Amino acid sequence: CWWDAGSMPFAQWGYPHVDGSAAIFEQRFPADFISEAIDQTRGWFYGLLAISTMMFDKVKYPRPYRACIVLGHMMGEDGLKMSKRTKNYKEPSYVFDRFGADAMRWYFFSAQAPWTNTRFEEDNIRDAQREFLVRLYNVLSFFTIYANIDGFTVAPVSTVAPVSNRCEGTGYKPVPQRSELDRWIISELHRTIRSMRDSLDRFENYPAACKLNEFVDGLSNWYVRRSRDRFWRPVEAAKREGEAPAEPGSTTGYKPVPQQDQDKWDAYNTLYEVLVSLSKMMAPFTPFFAETMYQNLTGIKGAREQGVEHRPISVHLCDYPTADEALIDEQLAAEMAIVRELVSLGRSARTAAKLKVRQPLALVEVILARREHESWLRSHAVLIAEELNVKSVEFATEADHYVSYQLKANFQSIGPKFGKLAPKIAKQLGMIDASAARSTLSASGALSLDVDGQPIELDAADVQIRLEAKPGWSAAQGRSGVVVVKTELTGELIEEGLIRELIHHVQGLRKEHELAYETRITLYVSGPSELAAVVRKHAETVQSECLAEQVLFEAGAEVNMRDFKIENHDVKLGLAAHV
Repeated sequence: CWWDAGSMPFAQWGYPHVDGSAAIFEQRFPADFISEAIDQTRGWFYGLLAISTMMFDKVKYPRPYRACIVLGHMMGEDGLKMSKRTKNYKEPSYVFDRFGADAMRWYFFSAQAPWTNTRFEEDNIRDAQREFLVRLYNVLSFFTIYANIDGFTVAPVSTVAPVSNRCEGTGYKPVPQRSELDRWIISELHRTIRSMRDSLDRFENYPAACKLNEFVDGLSNWYVRRSRDRFWRPVEAAKREGEAPAEPGSTTGYKPVPQQDQDKWDAYNTLYEVLVSLSKMMAPFTPFFAETMYQNLTGIKGAREQGVEHRPISVHLCDYPTADEALIDEQLAAEMAIVRELVSLGRSARTAAKLKVRQPLALVEVILARREHESWLRSHAVLIAEELNVKSVEFATEADHYVSYQLKANFQSIGPKFGKLAPKIAKQLGMIDASAARSTLSASGALSLDVDGQPIELDAADVQIRLEAKPGWSAAQGRSGVVVVKTELTGELIEEGLIRELIHHVQGLRKEHELAYETRITLYVSGPSELAAVVRKHAETVQSECLAEQVLFEAGAEVNMRDFKIENHDVKLGLAAHV
C-alpha cells in the first residue's frame, strides 16, 4: 500500500531492526532521487516526507530525498489518460515491433519536458525516429562504407590519454593541427558532453536529449555534408618511388594509400572519434543502437587489434564521456554558428523564389547586423558560396538597394501596454519611414513616436519588421543580418542547373542498380538535340561526378533506359557497370 511505501528509504534496509542496517542506512539516506507521476504529489511524495519527519526529526535536511522527479501522464491518442478499462492505447510490443524500443524511449526523452502530459501518437514516434536515429544511422553507414573502401585503420594510440594529448601515429594528427571543420566538430562534441553532463547531473533528461539531438543535426547536416568531398576524393596515385604498385582490377591504376592524403585521413579520424563518443553519450537514452554503434566501431582494424583488455566489451560498461576543455573553442563555435545561420537564410531566400538548390545562381549579398564580423567572414566566402550554390558572395553595407521594409504593430505586446492607443500606434507605424525606423530600433533598441500629442516609446517586441525583396532579388532576414540572392538566370547558369539535375538522376540510377560506390560505368543519354549539346559541353563534369568512363548518346537494345523529366526535357538515361 502507498502508506507503507512511504517508509521505503529506511524499511528497505530493515532499519533499525536488522543487525548492521544502521551503517547502510546512514550511507544511503537520503535517496539521491525519487520519481513518480504528478498524481503522487499528495501520496508517495508527501508520504515519504511526512514519515521521515516523524521518525527522524533529528536528521538534517534534505530528507528523505535530494531530488524529486515529477512525471506527467501518458495520454492515449484520444487525449484521455491511458486506461485498461477503455483500452485507448497500443501494446508496447506493437511499438517495439513497428519502430523499435529505442524509438519509443527517445520519443519520451526528447519530445517535451517529463512533467508535462504526453499524448501517444505513432506519427510523433516516427518523426523522433527519423530526426535522430535514422539520421545518425545514415552517418554511421556513410562512415562505414567509405572507411571500408579506403581501408581505414584506427591509429594505435593510448586509450586512456585524452585526444588532445595523443601522440601522432600513422596517418594521425592531433586535433589542434587538423582543419577548421574538424576542430569545430570536436569542439562541438565536447561542448555537448559538458552540457549533457550538467543536465544529467541535475536529473534533467529533456535538455540533455535536446542537446544531443542538436549535435547530431550539426554532425549530419554540416560536418558530414561539408566533408563529403574529403571522404570521396580519390587517393592520389602512387607515383613516387617506393610506393605500392597497382592492385589487380584497381579502377585508379594504383593501390589506395590513404595516409598520403592527410586531410582525408584527418576526416576519418575525426568522424571515428566523434561516433565512438556518441555511442557512449546516447547509451542511457537509446541503449540498443548505442551498443550496435559501439560494437561496429570498436571492431574496426586497429581498434580491435589494440586488445579487448584496454576497451570495455560493451558500451554500457564504459564511463560516461568527460569534456576535454582544451578542445573547446568558443570563438570558433560562435563564428561557425553565424556562418550556418547565414547559409540557412540564403536557403530560405532561394526557397522563397522557388529556385532549386541544384540550380546555380550568380550572386548572394550579405548585409551583416554587426559589421565587425565581415573581416573573418570573408575567409568563409567560398564555403558560403558552395553551400548556397552561387558563383560569388559579396558583403554590402545597406539592404535598401535590395529590399524594402514594412512595420507592423505587435498587438499582443502593445495592447496590454497602451490600451486604446494601440490602433493609432499601428496606423502611425504604417506611415513612417520603415527603413529609418528599423535602423533606429537596431541601434538603440527603442523607437519613439508621438501619438495624439502623447510621447510613446516602443521596443523591439512591440514592432514586427517585414522585408520584401525588390524585383530580381529574394531575401531572408535573421539575427545575423539579411541575405539576398540574385534570382536572374543566364543561359550558362541554366545549363549548369540542367547538368546538375541530370547528375542527380544518374546517381539515383546507380543506387537503384545497387552499384558499389567505386564502380565505374558507361552512361547512356537519349534526348533532344539541345540537351545532348549541353551534356557534350559538360561531359567532363558528368563523367567525374558519376564515375562514368564515357557518355554515349546511343544505346543498344540490351541497355535498360529509364524515362526522366529534366527541366522540361524528356530524357532517357541508362547505364552499364564495368566489372
